[in-house]
Amino acid sequence: MSFFELLEKTPKIFGFLGIILFIFTIAAFIFNFGFKFRIIGATIFSLLLSLSSWAFIQSYTEKVVIENAKYVPIVYDNGFDMIIAAADDNFPEESIEPTLEQLSENLRKGSRSGANVKIKIRKLEKISDGVSKPVVIGEVKKNVKMN
Repeated sequence: MSFFELLEKTPKIFGFLGIILFIFTIAAFIFNFGFKFRIIGATIFSLLLSLSSWAFIQSYTEKVVIENAKYVPIVYDNGFDMIIAAADDNFPEESIEPTLEQLSENLRKGSRSGANVKIKIRKLEKISDGVSKPVVIGEVKKNVKMN
């Protein structure tokens, strides 16, 4: 079983465990067992785990992978309206558009206060020994509003 299959089953597993513990909790109160208050905690905790694992599944999104896109590390992100990624010196020209599209698709909707985000890819152009300047080789704007 893969991690994602297990992740999809955990809310049901913890939910059934919580229901079974709830039944035992009711029986413990009916028959006045000494562990009735301990089993309440276990019941609530298993139901809480069920709800939190369900919420995690709802929020989890896999990364979008686009053909011909290359990995570029993000070197600057102001958290609002600007993302800059660094490309290698030998970054292929045909990979600029797919890479920009992949970066923009992996932004979450509703993040960054609904701003129009500029995503740039830049290279460092060598001017002299030990001195270089950034050159933007591609740029795209992405609206991250929920609607």
